[in-house]
Amino acid sequence: MDNVKEGTKEVATEATKEANRLVTYVQDNLPAIISFGFKVLLALVIFFIGRLVIKGIRKLVSRSMNRANTDQGVRQFMDSLLKYVLYIILILGIISGLGISTASVAALFASGGVAIGLALQGSLSNFASGVMILILKPFVVGDCIVEDSNKNVGTVIEIQIFYTKLLTVDGQVVILPNSMMTANSIINMTASDKRQLDLKIRVSYKEDLKMVKAILEEIILKEKRINKEEGYQVFVDELGNSAVILGLRGCVKTAEYNEVKHDVLEAIKTTFDEKSISFPVTELEVSVNS
Repeated sequence: MDNVKEGTKEVATEATKEANRLVTYVQDNLPAIISFGFKVLLALVIFFIGRLVIKGIRKLVSRSMNRANTDQGVRQFMDSLLKYVLYIILILGIISGLGISTASVAALFASGGVAIGLALQGSLSNFASGVMILILKPFVVGDCIVEDSNKNVGTVIEIQIFYTKLLTVDGQVVILPNSMMTANSIINMTASDKRQLDLKIRVSYKEDLKMVKAILEEIILKEKRINKEEGYQVFVDELGNSAVILGLRGCVKTAEYNEVKHDVLEAIKTTFDEKSISFPVTELEVSVNS
């Protein structure tokens, strides 16, 4: 029991000594602590004011580029780049204001240059790819593209310094690294103002082929959005196992492609029903050996 009391007393004594040392340290360095606290408070004020100034500069530059009719992708890229550069300048200014030598910070970055370079390798690659996208213009904001890596289909809504954003038909936003966009093939479906409508129609072998082709040609002629001057075709594309596959081809405006495709398919189904033309159903034969 006495040993426990002595141990508790020793712990309490050590705690008291540590507390006294802390109080002494604070008393001896109180002016420096207060000064540093004011510097931190001033740094926070400068940071929040700096954020407002950065927003103002970005708006001013954005308005200038709008008046100059600059490409939207370039505007987004430059805005993103300007944001990062201004924040780096702001943070370096705050570090300098706190009394920390910027040379020391630079030396710290230099000493860890290899590790930082490896860590930023992907980001630098994305940045360089973003510049290439803006210069070579394989696509611009507003284009509908298909990227090869994951087969994402969507409209380009943003080109940032590190990534590109696509808006899919079902409303999802797909964020893709710029390096992926330049390292893989891209299908730009809206690069041209016209697009070929190419449909495949399966009909039964028992149907009158000439009559079916005549019906398909009549549907094309009735569809005013198909450019007849560019030419159109109705042809036998393939003799399948259970059906004759007919091809239907014509030229339409890119902006009207999906609408025309849907309307033509609906017209084919409705007309075939009226003419009692059947679509073949794929049959699966199963044999059982007894």
